[in-house]
Amino acid sequence: MEVIDFGIRDYGEILEVQRSLFDNLVKAKKEGKERNEYILIGEHYPVITLGRRAKEENVLMPESYLKEKGVSIYHIGRGGDVTYHCPGQLIVYPILDLDKHKLGVKGYVDLLEETVITLISKYGIKGERVEGATGVWLGRGSKRERKICAIGIKCSHFCAMHGIGLNVTSDLSGFSMINPCGFQNKGVTSMEKEIPSSPNEGNKLKMDKIKKEFTEIFLESIL
Repeated sequence: MEVIDFGIRDYGEILEVQRSLFDNLVKAKKEGKERNEYILIGEHYPVITLGRRAKEENVLMPESYLKEKGVSIYHIGRGGDVTYHCPGQLIVYPILDLDKHKLGVKGYVDLLEETVITLISKYGIKGERVEGATGVWLGRGSKRERKICAIGIKCSHFCAMHGIGLNVTSDLSGFSMINPCGFQNKGVTSMEKEIPSSPNEGNKLKMDKIKKEFTEIFLESIL
């Protein structure tokens, strides 16, 4: 499984890379050939993406405003509603054959959630699942229930693409342009906002370190 760190790139550019790698994986699987798998990891410039069942009204600003602010918008094939990506958010797109890892779609989403929960726990943050709301949340069941990580995948022939967006040091103001994941009454947060006020010196939020930690936890879980 090859790990590709793409740094900070435009969403559309990485979407094309994803599609190419995914199509090659599906083709190889159909033909019974060796299946190459990948983890694409990095950050995006500001962009709004809408999943298959997204509602247009969950984008709260007109396209002219988004264009003026330099925010791209894409309709894509993943599950889920609308989300926002920006620098400071960890993006991970595993391109995987789920059959190869004896995973169903739900089991794979659970694995992604558990990877994030394990990762943020290293920084003193308690992540949880919320029934009926994919992703990783904080303050489950409270008035301050808030999302720290969005998850949306596409699966075809039991091969998966797309993945997660974990808010690390994200500027959360961009989320005011949407109803995140279609919710109007739930907040969003970041590791930077939630980390205990006096973290250990080794727990400073460095994206390269968090990329490495995520990858290690994910690979240990799936291989």
